[in-house]
Amino acid sequence: MNDVRTPAPVEVRLTAAGSDDKPVLANLLQLYLHDFSEFQPLELSAHGTFDYRWLDSYFIGSDDREAYLITAAGRTAGFALARCDVEGDEGAWNISEFFVARRYRRRGVGREAARLLFQCHPGTWTLSYFHDNAPAARLWPGVADAESDGPVGRGEGQPPADSTGLRFHVPAR
Repeated sequence: MNDVRTPAPVEVRLTAAGSDDKPVLANLLQLYLHDFSEFQPLELSAHGTFDYRWLDSYFIGSDDREAYLITAAGRTAGFALARCDVEGDEGAWNISEFFVARRYRRRGVGREAARLLFQCHPGTWTLSYFHDNAPAARLWPGVADAESDGPVGRGEGQPPADSTGLRFHVPAR
């Protein structure tokens, strides 16, 4: 008989990333993009890395883009990128990118980091995920339902066509 144990919960923190954290975020983006290349055709550069051309925009002192590092039990566990400059989205905050390292997945780290992120900007949030991304499809609808104080709008076939978009309101707590 297999003894399946649920890992003990860990303390999760979400910390705003400063310019000194940019190299760490750039490294984590490589892991994220590697994982993401399973769902979207991403090409490696001639240097063997993935290109993320928007990273600098999170470090120029703008109020409409924010970068965060996620830690679990005091160790780097991932990152979140959020923005409120999505055209036609009436100032809603959007999760641009969200990554939790494999070691910390399915342990509540992503769910808690998302909750902490939403509390940074109570109000309307949007996000989207690819249908084929099973971890995201498991995580995001439940998180949105748990954090929203009203109905969660779901839009199938959001650009790109093989994704689902969620729109919901997070109350101040």
